[in-house]
Amino acid sequence: MARSAWCRMGLMALWGMLPWLALASTTVIHAVTEETPWAFVSNGKVAGTATEVVQRTLTRAGYRFQLSLYPWARSYEMALRQPDVLIYLIARTPARENQFKWVGEVVRFRPYLYKLKDTPPITLRSLSDAMSYNIGVVRDDVSQQYLQKKGFHRLIVSSSALNNFQLLLARQVQMVPLLPEEPAAYCARLKADCTRLEKVFALDELTTKLYMAYSQQTSDEVVNRTRQAFEALRAAGVVDHIMAPR
Repeated sequence: MARSAWCRMGLMALWGMLPWLALASTTVIHAVTEETPWAFVSNGKVAGTATEVVQRTLTRAGYRFQLSLYPWARSYEMALRQPDVLIYLIARTPARENQFKWVGEVVRFRPYLYKLKDTPPITLRSLSDAMSYNIGVVRDDVSQQYLQKKGFHRLIVSSSALNNFQLLLARQVQMVPLLPEEPAAYCARLKADCTRLEKVFALDELTTKLYMAYSQQTSDEVVNRTRQAFEALRAAGVVDHIMAPR
């Protein structure tokens, strides 16, 4: 093939890539979440396994990004209202299905209601038996939304999961919903004794698939490119490796 033909083909290929290159170079993604065992500040930077998955995904997709930790309600509100906001880790529920553009499932867990061992015994044969107890929840978290929908009225609302855990330790609530991986991280942070905790009841209906998701105001091009990058990482086993329990 003549040299000029090769040049024309190369220019045509480059021309076809220009819209994506321009988008990737100008779009800045604001990735937001709350402090959890999978997202926290270390040495002045947002770190954690879930954060690593987000970083690798956005880097592979070709986007610049900034990472921020806020109280969950603030992160949630930003993801509801602002363009180019990526929220993680967020439970995908029927009520939220059309509120966000879903990228991919990062990890899944089953939460439990926990209490302190040295407090009066609590026996729950069904979830409705828990309605007579004070339960700590995080504002706008899936647990709060779920329990409210079930008719719970004795919910004590905190701004963060760590604050909610502190309410349990301070005996200001009788139970809190927690994922099994959370107590150890919070106890280490607060220098508390995790042997004081016990599981009371499995919230089977809340078996949680935690995702990264974009705000509805984010362009489909950004969402699709991020989704493709995430799926490539998951297919290669990278996501499961990062999120595997240590």
